[in-house]
This record gives sequence, C-alpha cells and structure tokens, in this order.
Amino acid sequence: MTVDPAGRVDLAALAAEVLERTVEIAGVPAPTGGEQQRAVTVAEWWRRDGFAAVSSDPAGNCWATVRDGSGPAIVLAAHLDTVFGPETEHGVARSGGRLVGPGVGDDAVALGALGAVGRLLASSGGSLPVLLLATVGEEGLGNLAGARHAVAHPPVELAAFIAIEGNYLGRIGTTGVGSRRWRVSLSGPGGHAWEEAGAPSALHEAARVVHALSSIPTVAGSTSLNVGRLSGGEAINARAREASFELDLRGADERSLDGLEAAARSVLDGPVAHGLSIGLVDIGRRPAGRIDAGHPLVGAARAALEARSIAWREVASSTDANAAHAAGLPALALGVTIGSGEHTPQEWIEIGPVADGIAALSDTVVRYEQAVDAAGAREGRARE
Repeated sequence: MTVDPAGRVDLAALAAEVLERTVEIAGVPAPTGGEQQRAVTVAEWWRRDGFAAVSSDPAGNCWATVRDGSGPAIVLAAHLDTVFGPETEHGVARSGGRLVGPGVGDDAVALGALGAVGRLLASSGGSLPVLLLATVGEEGLGNLAGARHAVAHPPVELAAFIAIEGNYLGRIGTTGVGSRRWRVSLSGPGGHAWEEAGAPSALHEAARVVHALSSIPTVAGSTSLNVGRLSGGEAINARAREASFELDLRGADERSLDGLEAAARSVLDGPVAHGLSIGLVDIGRRPAGRIDAGHPLVGAARAALEARSIAWREVASSTDANAAHAAGLPALALGVTIGSGEHTPQEWIEIGPVADGIAALSDTVVRYEQAVDAAGAREGRARE
C-alpha cells in the first residue's frame, strides 16, 4: 500500500490495483457451484496482501483475518459466483471511463476491493477484529449457501456483516428481500393434436396455471411474483405430455412472503384438467430480514458516504446480508462504485468512483467501531 511522507494513503494507487484485480477475476468463469478457481485467485491475493489465516471452509468460502482485536468481529464479504456459465465469453473491456463485461460489477469489483479495504483497516488502529470473506452460492439457486455456512460456523464470534455488491455505491441495503422458489411440473397421457384433440395438454394447463398465478395481487416494494422459465411439449402436432415452470416469490419481510406463498399454494393446490397431475419441488429459499434505520451500522454507512459527498438512499435487495439477518446479526449491503446492466454480458461499472468507494467502506467500519466503543464507555460509566 502506497503511503506519502505525511502518512496518507495513496487512494488513487489503491484504486488502480482494485481495477487490475477486477479485470483479472472477471476473466475467470465462476457459475454457482463452480467458484473454485476464483477462490484460489482471491486467496493468492490475500496472502500477497499479508493477511493472516487465509483459508477455506467446508462450504468453499475463502476467509482472511485483517486484524485481531477484542470482542466479536466485523465481516466484509463479496461473492465469488456469477450468473454466467463457462459458455459465456468472460473478459472485461475498457470503454472511456467504464469497465464493461459480464460480472464486472456483480461481483468482480467487490472481490477486487476487499483486499484494498482490508489494508486500509489494518492500519486504522481499530479495536474490533476484522475478517474478509469471499462466498460461494450467492446467485440463483445457490441459496446463499456460503453466507449461511459462514454465519453458522464463523471462525470467531461475529458482531456485524457487510455484504459488498460492486455497483451499489450510494445504496445502503437495509432490507433483505426474501424469496421462495418452486419448480412446478404437470404430466399426462398426451395424444395426437388432431386425432386426440380432446386430450388434456400439460402445456396448455401450465399456461392456465401461470395465468392464475399472475393474477395474484402484489404490492410494489413489498412483494413480487415471477415465472422465469416455462417449458414442455414434444412436437407441434402433439398434445403435451410434460410441462414445467419455475416460480419466484419475493417479499420484503417474512409475513408478506408467507401471505404470497399461501396465495400461490391455493392456486397450485386447486384442481387441474382431468387426466393431468401436478407436482411441486422446493428449489430455493432466502430469508427476509432488515436492520433498523437507527442502528449504529446504518449511521456509520450514511456518515461515511456523506463525508465524501456521495448521495445515499436505503434500498431493499437480496444479497449475502440476508443470511446474516436470519442469524440475528446487524447487516448491510454496500458498494464500491456505480454501474448497471448486471446479469447481462454488457454489464458496466464506472472507474472514477472506486477510490471514494473503498475509502467509504473502510470509513464505515471505523465509524461503527467508534460507535461501539462509545456505547461501551457509556455503559461502563453507568455501572460505576
């Protein structure tokens, strides 16, 4: 880490390194369940950075200790996996002030930034232990496997959890949007499209059920329902013997999600066309949760952004922080820079804000530690 004679960190140099690492890691395919090579690369970075206890856990996560301290630890986490398989051409191109490529913001730049933030914190003189964590299974049907394992089996007691989503700069993820995902299958005898025109079609029935599900009321910002994939049938001139679709239910809190699930089940448990059967398989669940807007961790994130004249807003999102909410830990999702197009090959991030982004992340931890120390001092005086 470059330091000038006055003891100030060269943030520009640190940001340049973050961008180099972003390009490197974005070029490594890492579909959910296939994150191993990225984990190896991240571990090599962290060993070069001089962090202690660089290791993997049984879930496939990568850990490092930035600094020891007294009390429970703060975790800074970014996820290794992407929504893209190896068939997608991986790589990042520079276009003006942007980096463009699949997964560059979600979550390559966050992985690239973890070491830089860790080195800033290693020299900050804080009192709490700080850990870095690169998780598996955050995307799609990974069901937060890595984050769930991390908060259930941490190397030390945890105090707080910050999920870093690369393009979230200015967004403070205080609400973890939960989800319940099902694969619904219909089957029947099928038949010739003309000779057996009256035979039930699994595909026709699937379309009817999807239409009924889409009629369930949802509330913007509270619940959503989506059928992301629908397939079936054997030929254009055959009544379909098989059909299936995948259903995604989301809610900003468990109560809303429970209500939406009940409404969806009432549709799926209803009668289907004579001669057909319907089945449901649970393929994914993410817990909902939130942190109170008045929590010191939220205040620290706001103040760190405001100190750099970065406008902030609280948002609802689905990240590794959901697993921490479910475990009863204070948790947020924060960012490194701004960008868009996530989950498309044209995803992009802005280069310019990266220095401020890593500084704000480090400052969030420092300010939270100060708030914890101040609260401890007040409690000590009250006992005297």
